Parts: sequence; C-alpha cells; structure tokens
Amino acid sequence: MNGSPSLSTQTPGESRSQSFLSVVLSFYNEEAVIPELVGRLRKVLRSPEVSNWLRGYELVFVNDASTDRSRQLLMELAQGYEDIRVINMSRNFGVSTCVLAGMEMAKGDLIVYMDADLQDPPEVIPQMLAAKSAGQGFDVVHTVRLSRAGEPRIKLLVTRLGYFILKYVSTVDLQIEAGDFKLLSRRAVDQLIQLREKRPFLRGLVCWIGFPQTTIHYHREARGSGRTKFNVFSLQVIRNFFASALISFSDVPLQISSVLGVVVSLGALIYGGIVLMMKLKGVQPPPWSGLTVALMFLSGVQLLTLGLQALYISAIHAECKRRPNYIVESTFGFHNPPNGANPRESGKA
Repeated sequence: MNGSPSLSTQTPGESRSQSFLSVVLSFYNEEAVIPELVGRLRKVLRSPEVSNWLRGYELVFVNDASTDRSRQLLMELAQGYEDIRVINMSRNFGVSTCVLAGMEMAKGDLIVYMDADLQDPPEVIPQMLAAKSAGQGFDVVHTVRLSRAGEPRIKLLVTRLGYFILKYVSTVDLQIEAGDFKLLSRRAVDQLIQLREKRPFLRGLVCWIGFPQTTIHYHREARGSGRTKFNVFSLQVIRNFFASALISFSDVPLQISSVLGVVVSLGALIYGGIVLMMKLKGVQPPPWSGLTVALMFLSGVQLLTLGLQALYISAIHAECKRRPNYIVESTFGFHNPPNGANPRESGKA
C-alpha cells in the first residue's frame, strides 16, 4: 500500500483520458489563499502530464457560510472559465458535512477532496492519479504526511497522540498521519454519500467502505496565509474528537468505563479488607477515612461512566431527529441543478 508511483504507471488496455476529475474543497473565510489555490490547481490540472489522464475537471468549492470575501473572489476567478462550481451553505455545518455535500453534487468519475488552506499541495494530485491506476486500479488513494511544515511541536505531539488513540481503538484501520486529502473512485463516493450520519468522521468512513485502497506519501506545506480554523486545544476540535471520531468507530470508551467500574469496586473491597484486618489487630483507623475515600472514588467512577455513556446517547439522539445533514442556500456554475439545491437558486452567487 505504500509508495509514490510514476506517472507512467498504467493498467494495460486502459484509456488514460477516460476520467473526469472533481476536486472538492470545503472552506470558511479563506480569501487570503483562494486566488493562489485556484491558480495552482489550474496549473496542475491543465499540465500536459495530467491532461493526458483526464478528459476534464471541475473545482467544487463548498462555502461553509464564510463571512469574508471568499465568495466574491470565486465569482471573479470564474470569469472566462468553466471550471469553478460553488455551493453556498445556509449556515456553518462543518468540514466533513460540506465535503460530503460537494461529493454529492460533483459529477466526476474521480473525486479528490482536500483542505483549501494550501497545506496539502495540489502538485501531489498527479501522484494520486498514477496510484489510482496502478496494478488493478484502486478506489481510494490515501496521502500520508511525512512532515508538517509550520506547525508547533506541541500541536504535532497532540495530533499524533490523537491518531494513535484512534488507530488502536477503532474498528477500522486508520493510518497515522493520513488526513483529509484523498482520491476516490465514483463507486467509492456513491457509497459514502449514502451514509447519512449526523456527525460524520470522514476519514473513518472512507476506510469503512472498503474497496481496494492504497497510500502515497508527501510533505505537508505550511499554511498559505491567514490563521488555522482548527486549534487542537479548541473546544470545537476536542468535541469533534470525542463526539465524532472516537465513538463513531469504537465502543472502547464503554468498555473502559465498565472495566474501570470493576477495578474501583475491587479496590473498594480490598480497602475494606485492609480496614477489617486493622480492626482485628487492634489498630483503629480514622472512623471517617474509609467512607470518605470510598464515596469519592465511587462517585468519580459513576460520573465518568455516565459521561462516556452520554456521548453515545447524544449520538443516538442526533440520529433520531432525522434532520437533513445540510441546507444549500444557493449554487453557482452547475449546468444542471444539483441534488439538494433549489432549482431556482442554481446559478446564483
């Protein structure tokens, strides 16, 4: 599953120009990087080495209710071109939900989804296309980061710890340092967009659907401009880790709470035995110490167990409400009204 294949890799008898590529980018307030992002994507996707693989491409930008000039900039950059599509959300729905909305409205035989902050370089896309067609052909091409430029060590440490936990408690094989920069086949995307989870953990879902998958490696660049929207110590990131990533593919937290309850209960029994032995030997322990410590430990375990179970109950509650995962305010650049958009709005900015 590893390696960075040459662009000359090709399945015998396969037409290298058979695919249409959709690049899906979810963004929020990225006016500082959008012009360079579009320029680099166009340069890569119009280069001779890539154009030999594709019959065309589109750039599907999902605007997660930005409050800056990102939306206007895309309208300006679309002038004279037919490659930019814009989906404007009615409010902020989150990255994974927006990416799935973009996938649902994209028309490509192949879909690349990536962040819009230029940390994931568009110049890696040719390697992804080559890996897709290597051997018998793959449905998913993961990219694993060899390095992460411009990020503080404490963030790298916390991120790696999070990946480590997810890898070893999840029911799917999540690769460490494999982020949201992947290439998927149309049949893989068709399966993904059928999953209507209210708190989708996209990296896990991509692994869960199966199909042949492979990996290439790259060096992640520093953010193009502006500030990151995902501080690892922010409440949003912490909530997403526990409420989406951790419980979506693991019941380990529930098992931990059960084991912890047993351990503490056994500890209480052992402590009770020690107190009893002290009394039998004529040593009188403080009359309040045993009861106080036992109550503190047992209360802590109960609160921890209830808190872990509440995460799962909250997820069940969100699923039971059956609200739509997103609402599209308007779209631009789609020749036919996409699913989920009001036909009268299609084409608006």
